[in-house]
Amino acid sequence: LETAMLGAFVALDLIIFFIFFEFTLVPMMLLIMHWGGENRQYAGFKFMVYTMGGSVLMLLAFQIIGVTLGSFDLVYATRAWPTFNGSLFGLGADTVKAIAFWGIFIGFAIKLPIWPFHTWLPDAHTEAPTAGSMLLAGVLLKLGGYGFIRILLPLFPEQSARFAPIIAVLALAAIILGALAALAQSDFKRLVAYSSVNHMGLVVLGIAVIAAAYGRRDLADAAVMAGNGVVLQMFNHGITAAALFLLVGVVYERTHTRDLRAFGGLGVVVPVYGGILLFSAFASLGLPGLNGFVGEFLLFRGAWPAFTLVTALATLGLLFTGAYLLWMIQRVLLGPLNARWAHLREINLREAIAVIPLLALMLITGVWPSWILATINETVSRVFG
Repeated sequence: LETAMLGAFVALDLIIFFIFFEFTLVPMMLLIMHWGGENRQYAGFKFMVYTMGGSVLMLLAFQIIGVTLGSFDLVYATRAWPTFNGSLFGLGADTVKAIAFWGIFIGFAIKLPIWPFHTWLPDAHTEAPTAGSMLLAGVLLKLGGYGFIRILLPLFPEQSARFAPIIAVLALAAIILGALAALAQSDFKRLVAYSSVNHMGLVVLGIAVIAAAYGRRDLADAAVMAGNGVVLQMFNHGITAAALFLLVGVVYERTHTRDLRAFGGLGVVVPVYGGILLFSAFASLGLPGLNGFVGEFLLFRGAWPAFTLVTALATLGLLFTGAYLLWMIQRVLLGPLNARWAHLREINLREAIAVIPLLALMLITGVWPSWILATINETVSRVFG
């Protein structure tokens, strides 16, 4: 799995990228279907079908580019494909590029995922083992965001700018509907899964800003700021989501249930666990001083000049985000104690060793974001400035 992910991140050939991108499916599907929960076969099959369906469209788009240019080299394609003005299969250049754009867009949108391509994610997260959920949320979803930034936007600058409003609306739907769906869950792990849809909506909003800025000097600064926010938000989400899934796994290992209605008052019985859960939830919420705040601030600040109305409506998603996270805390840690959990064991050393580095990154990035933001800004400014 690590080899496949690293291969996808460093590939400079469209076909090699596709091979590594697809190879990540195999170990992830095995993690779900072999070590997953009761409905693991359904979740693994759904994960495979969804992702393969999007990948077929993406492969066809890559083939169109390769046949047209005579090469799959990404660096060459980034220079040559945007200026292609011939015809293919009797279709004009604009039509061919639009078809290829949406083929690649859908492939990455399923991987990220954003509404309405997200329905595989809650099932995959719910049935995957704890380690599988941490890998899925922490790294695999980010392949979709990386694909948008590294492949889609450079290859299709004009189409990205033309369709940027549609992308922004899809991002808004993911932000609001993902938060509302999380608020409606009674399954602890499913709630955290839907939070990923909510947070990835913010990432896509930033991608829409970068897309809209093509050819518009007035949005150049906004694009760089949003680009910084996109990369930092993906990094931050990988940390906080991995921590939350780990904490769900900790309590599930002891209680053998994820039903939030069965919990209550655990903060008294396992105060260390409760403190870590509270800290991680506040980081996910975007509390100032923790890592989530910096990325969200950059995203909203960058999105405001480009999509003022969408950005204003997206702030409702922040309210709903706070609602589902505080509701989760209330159901797990506060209220009357369920007598079944009166002797629940505290978080152990092995689990603490796994979560402490994540907590440290949440705090360090929140109070000193420049340790990573300087590197991000240098790259984003060079690519999109």
